[in-house]
Amino acid sequence: MLNKFFGLFSHDIGMDLGTANTLLYVRGRGIVINQPSVVAINQKTGQVVAVGSEAKRMVGRTPSHIVAVRPLIDGVISDFEVTEEMIAYFIRNVHKEALRPFARSRVVVGVPSGITDVERRAVRDAIKNAGAREVYIVEEPLAAAIGVKLPIQEPVGSMLIDIGGGTSDIMVASLGGIVTAKNLRIAGDRLNQDIINYARDEFKLLLGERTAEDIKIAIGSAVSSGENIEATVRGRDLMTGLPREAIITDGDVREAISKSLKMLTRSVKEVIEETPPELISDIMHRGVILVGGGAFLRGLPEFLESEIKIPVHLADDPFTAVVRGTGIILEDLDVFRDVLIEPEENVSPRF
Repeated sequence: MLNKFFGLFSHDIGMDLGTANTLLYVRGRGIVINQPSVVAINQKTGQVVAVGSEAKRMVGRTPSHIVAVRPLIDGVISDFEVTEEMIAYFIRNVHKEALRPFARSRVVVGVPSGITDVERRAVRDAIKNAGAREVYIVEEPLAAAIGVKLPIQEPVGSMLIDIGGGTSDIMVASLGGIVTAKNLRIAGDRLNQDIINYARDEFKLLLGERTAEDIKIAIGSAVSSGENIEATVRGRDLMTGLPREAIITDGDVREAISKSLKMLTRSVKEVIEETPPELISDIMHRGVILVGGGAFLRGLPEFLESEIKIPVHLADDPFTAVVRGTGIILEDLDVFRDVLIEPEENVSPRF
């Protein structure tokens, strides 16, 4: 009875709670929030100063008493209270026109595959404390596969690679479940750090995280396009401590991120090696689907295809695949009940 009452004043929400960005899908309205997972906090008062895009603009530009933090690291909650504040802020924005005291949403949220029961419980508790009445958890690669309309509930093999900000998920699915999967902490943030390390070692120049990300987006690529693309970077000279400019090329960026891309490729090959031959046949015929913000790296599908000898296709709108999947699950929870992870309290302990 209470659930029906609260449902009158609430929106059902699908959530992609990502390391880099948080996206919210509202049933009947589509994707309504796409914001960086960043929170600015006044350390003197403990108050939240800004959330999302406004907070991201403050990264590296705040006075000492204000810190802009990312409360999720490598796809899991690192600061529970700040994560709760961020989720509550986004849910409040969804219910601006509703009677807030009675707004208790049902939420379907995606989490990286392979995280622990404790980490999943932290996600569930943070969302409930932020005002949700029911929380359903689905592994992100499964949600992404549903979002790009892969036939994961049929007895055929579907392979998907989800490259996010903090983690990458590699998955083979069939009959509504994951057959084999691997989660690794090589994704967008790792590539940014690779560029920072390269600039420090080769140019003796210290770059900020945002600068490295801008360089990756502007000229980063997994394979050469045949053109020599350059960009100017500004940072602090490690020898003099003074500001300095340097020219960095697309070749420099490829060299910087090459080790991480090789590790990603190695993990993809390991998943393929663990996949039953019958499903491999399906995957060779249908190809591998690439989703996530990291999938936008130029030439990445071609790079992976040359390494694994299987066609690799970039999904339509890969950035929103996970949140679209949570939205589809919301529309028909009964049909997709099998893909959801049971609440941790319902899981029998293993001895």
